[in-house]
Amino acid sequence: MGFSKDHLLARLQELQIDYSKYEHPPVLTVEEQAKYVSSSEGALSKNLFLKDKKNRYYIVSAMTDTKVDMKVLSQRLGLGKGGIRMAPEEALSELLQVSLGCVTPFAVVNESARDVSLLLDQKFKNQALCIFHPLSNDVSVSLNTLGLDKFLQSIGRDSVYIDLEANPVVGRDQPPDLAVYVPSNSVVVPEFPTKTASIQTASKNVSAEKTKPVASAKPSKLAGNVKSAVEDSALLVFKNPEKFVEEILDKTTALLLSEGKGENVEALAETFRKRLTSEFTHLAVMYKNTAYSQGFYAGTQSQPKRP
Repeated sequence: MGFSKDHLLARLQELQIDYSKYEHPPVLTVEEQAKYVSSSEGALSKNLFLKDKKNRYYIVSAMTDTKVDMKVLSQRLGLGKGGIRMAPEEALSELLQVSLGCVTPFAVVNESARDVSLLLDQKFKNQALCIFHPLSNDVSVSLNTLGLDKFLQSIGRDSVYIDLEANPVVGRDQPPDLAVYVPSNSVVVPEFPTKTASIQTASKNVSAEKTKPVASAKPSKLAGNVKSAVEDSALLVFKNPEKFVEEILDKTTALLLSEGKGENVEALAETFRKRLTSEFTHLAVMYKNTAYSQGFYAGTQSQPKRP
């Protein structure tokens, strides 16, 4: 069980953090929230829950007027231009243990979010009070950044305030300035399946059917199908040049990351992948086409002559 809003508010009181609470109907957007909590009570925030290609997760909490360019943020983290995107809704309950519309800096209190990186807008530092949801979107609380920092410190977190609108040059001599804030674990959680419900339904249908007993001496057809599916999945890597190249680069970058030292290794690995992907894919396609041609030629030559 994760923290509830009551648990969180009790924790703020234990820490003697001053805050004001505003109850209102559930809201999903900042615009809706603004109908019930005025700007005079504090600066409203927008909170983004993001993930990168390696299933590392981030909460970006910003002022409502701050422009967060996802491509720029991705580059500054050393993930390339398209290396970060919105996290799937399922991850809200799995990692942050909150529902849709409840993303908040307070969500890192849960143990399941221990590897989620939290990035805060430095504009918050200029505000007398800031407003966030306390893990539930039917309540808002306002507090100053000293109170937020004290809360984060109590759970072993450092407050990371950054200029989210900055667009520094990233290159060989200018390493990504936010790469240090990429979670250290390369994989936090596995990819969330998008067809879980349909798979579960299919399983129920199978179990409900009457099955015929199978002699123990004969191999199960289902087992044979599963084995075939596994083999087909493995062969897919070698049938598809793009998959083949991805497999090579995954192994290469994994080795580079495990052996490399320093803060810029991940940025170097991303550059490495970007530069070699097209070249390797071209070579793989040539290899595949040559194999097809040689195979076709060998097949025609081995055909028996017709009488």
